[in-house]
Amino acid sequence: MKEKIFSLIEQGKYADVRKEIVNMNIVDIAQLIEELDRQKLLVVFRILPKEIASGVFSYIPNKLQKYIIESITDEEIKNILDELFFDDTVDFLEEMPSNIVKKVLKNTDEKTRKLINQFLNYPEDSAGSIMTIEFVDLKKEMTVKEALEHIKKTGIDKETINTCYVIDNNRILEGVISIRKLILSEESALVEDIMEKDVVYINTHDDQEKIASIFKKYDFLSMPVVDNERRLVGIVTIDDIVDIIDRENTEDFQKMAAMEPSEEEYLNTNAFVLAKHRITWLLVLMVSASLTGNIIRKFEESLQSVVVLASFIPMLMDTGGNAGSQSSTLIIRGLSLGEITLNDVFKVLWKEIQVGCLVALTLSLANFARIHYLEKIDLLVSLVVTITLFFTVLTAKIVGGILPIIAKRLKVDPAIMASPLITTIVDAITLTLYFSTASRLLGI
Repeated sequence: MKEKIFSLIEQGKYADVRKEIVNMNIVDIAQLIEELDRQKLLVVFRILPKEIASGVFSYIPNKLQKYIIESITDEEIKNILDELFFDDTVDFLEEMPSNIVKKVLKNTDEKTRKLINQFLNYPEDSAGSIMTIEFVDLKKEMTVKEALEHIKKTGIDKETINTCYVIDNNRILEGVISIRKLILSEESALVEDIMEKDVVYINTHDDQEKIASIFKKYDFLSMPVVDNERRLVGIVTIDDIVDIIDRENTEDFQKMAAMEPSEEEYLNTNAFVLAKHRITWLLVLMVSASLTGNIIRKFEESLQSVVVLASFIPMLMDTGGNAGSQSSTLIIRGLSLGEITLNDVFKVLWKEIQVGCLVALTLSLANFARIHYLEKIDLLVSLVVTITLFFTVLTAKIVGGILPIIAKRLKVDPAIMASPLITTIVDAITLTLYFSTASRLLGI
């Protein structure tokens, strides 16, 4: 299908392209457009029906959105905005430079312009910045018949009609009701009598991570957003939450790999920008790693008297780092999902001590058998390595489990306390334990 369309584009048969493309899913059209060069991209975008064009526009990357807005007429911009859902318009404008924002706002009416400016002023990553105003509201005095007629009349322009929100004359949220319940109820029944009054809602300033956890807890498809007076101002839908979860997971992975978070796609990001995002933490970790070098220099005489000790340093440090990373990954994930809270610090400590002892004992015994019986290393040296390995793994498990919780307590992203930083801390502890144990057992 795609190859056929590309062939028609190359032949300049855009009427045939339009016939083929209108039957495709808008996400697939967006992907197809991304693969075209700029000139042909603009031609194909312009031949799309306006209701399809607006949908495609919301799925293409920001840089292409910017190019299209810069290249099309004010009338075409207005057509796109008329069909775009309001939250998609706000998301688009948040990523655009001021000249593009001005060009777009110029083509909106005063009421829409005021609303857009209001949304753009909400804190980044808050419910207000991601909500949409395209929802169905009902009055509790309505009958089921009146409510269904209202939905048929106004629902065509709404992002979702699966859940309707019941408000009073001051727009105070009073209840919610599903379209399913309305359809299955008697036509003469009052909305007030069949609506759910125990409403779970969020505030315009609630953080998006909190919102995502509420969606997960209750399996919602949408949630009402209220202001400080509990007036209904918008809703957040599941498609926005999926995007948030994707962004948060990406951000956490980047932080766990000691990089500054970036929302830009890898292949579309300049090499200098990528380097800038990576180099800061690498410098910090490089400097902090000098601590391990100082420890080795401090015990230089021990290494010279028993040279074989040096051969086990990489194994001990790697095992400690890996053990700490395992714990930190689980705890960070638990914190992000709400499975672990700040009050669980002692439960986590006890759990990691138990796990650490079991893992450390198994690894230590296996390592002792390997180096003493298979590699014929001296008994005392084997004991030094084995004892150090036991306490290294135990310490790494505890450090990896507790540091993310401490970070959360200090209002720092727990992902920062991930592999690179924990490895650096554990390395320093490992070397200190190793040489201290060697000095006592070997008398060096």
